[in-house]
Amino acid sequence: MKNEILDVLIVGAGLSGIGAAVHLTKRCPGKSFAIVEGRERLGGTWDLFRYPGIRSDSDMYTLGYNFKPWTARRAIADAPSILTYLNETVAEYDLDDKIRFNRKVVDASWSSETALWTVSLQHGDGSLSTVQCNFLHMCSGYYNYEEGHNPDFPGKSDFAGPIVHPQFWPEDLDYAGKKVVVIGSGATAVTLIPSMADTAAHVTMLQRSPTYIVSLPGEDKWALRFRKFLPSKAAYMLTRWKNVLWGLFTFNLARKKPAGFKERLLNMVREEMGPDVDMTNFTPSYNPWDQRLCLVPDSDLFASIKSGKASIVTDQIETFTKHGIKLKSGKTIEADVIVTATGLKMLTGGSAKISVDGEPVNFGEKINYKGVMFSGIPNFGMTMGYTNASWTLKADLTSEYVCRLINHMDKKGTPIATPTLPAGEEMGTEPMLDFSSGYVQRAIKDLPKQGDRKPWRLNQNFPKDIINLRHKAVDDGVMVFSRPTAAAVSSPDNQVEAESIAAE
Repeated sequence: MKNEILDVLIVGAGLSGIGAAVHLTKRCPGKSFAIVEGRERLGGTWDLFRYPGIRSDSDMYTLGYNFKPWTARRAIADAPSILTYLNETVAEYDLDDKIRFNRKVVDASWSSETALWTVSLQHGDGSLSTVQCNFLHMCSGYYNYEEGHNPDFPGKSDFAGPIVHPQFWPEDLDYAGKKVVVIGSGATAVTLIPSMADTAAHVTMLQRSPTYIVSLPGEDKWALRFRKFLPSKAAYMLTRWKNVLWGLFTFNLARKKPAGFKERLLNMVREEMGPDVDMTNFTPSYNPWDQRLCLVPDSDLFASIKSGKASIVTDQIETFTKHGIKLKSGKTIEADVIVTATGLKMLTGGSAKISVDGEPVNFGEKINYKGVMFSGIPNFGMTMGYTNASWTLKADLTSEYVCRLINHMDKKGTPIATPTLPAGEEMGTEPMLDFSSGYVQRAIKDLPKQGDRKPWRLNQNFPKDIINLRHKAVDDGVMVFSRPTAAAVSSPDNQVEAESIAAE
């Protein structure tokens, strides 16, 4: 790819990147583009994570693309099924030759003189190459692929057995007939435990504090009914909107009436576990949707606990020992294997160094624009999914908006588009992600901010974003369109015209 100049470079060949490529193919025909992927396979999250039972934590009717119906029976799908869906998408839209594997972005620098990003890529063999593009679309997710959150627990070196982080699951890990402790109470932990409990002697979920856990059917009965009477695409879209609106209703209800919503969630646990359940292990200290709810399909976690194959302990770790974990309460949990499901490390823009006209970009100082771009960074989009709904709902809209923007730049003859804060006005800011989850709070100072007014505030609302990203004017008085400064310098007339465009 050395010296190659593209219209668009997409970073990441996971759910977001493949979707972005399809939208670009459909909406911007003729544009040259490539997808660079740091790993040797596509799939992103769904290929990287290999721990037992890995599955979606959203229904596939909303986690699937808006252009490709999910046709499998399971609404809550395992990773191999999602990878099959992704590979089908690549084949259907002839994207194989667009994906460049083992190409990790290490540096991306924007030049206003040329209206180009120069992107340095590190190959799998350690060599480097460079590619240039007019628009850079980051679809690399929000966490560090190379490092998870791994607290330095006292006594770790004393433990005699394996200590495993789910992000780096060893293929040869043998836990059959062994006592397993899973540290954590998030989505990864509640996924791991039922799967491991099938063969382990016993699995203990050790949590510092509980999470809201909700059971949903693994199959959507309404989706299956719709398929009997409607064409595939119509059935898919009807199910999709049913789930979107239900999710939005429950989220808003949780925000407006947190006490009542909390009690309903806890009653659902009592219904699952029976009247003798110790609700200490299932009652979080925070309100619903201050963190994501943990979804379990077909009550699998509850079934594992009721059968005696698994249990929950709410306590804090004092130290690891040779044969387990000593808790601050004085109790000890015996273990042959310890799994640290302690979370992710968040990143904005991956680990690449980003700069604009020689100035390094600090995303912690940038303000989000429509949930797609950032203040002062030209021709740069980033896919960030919803915190309260399926990732791909926002990913689709983000890609649609990027295509609208590119087409508008072409129509206007201005190859540079920069979200620009109002001059001379103060902008109040707050964290872009309003979540109390540990993985968010650990990274909060490095994450972009959101402003105190539109279009600098996030909606976290799919119907509103449809209007905002699909229908509202691209040229909104905030997005500044301009031409390369090199072209302007070469002609006084161009200089005047460029200044006029920037002032519009």
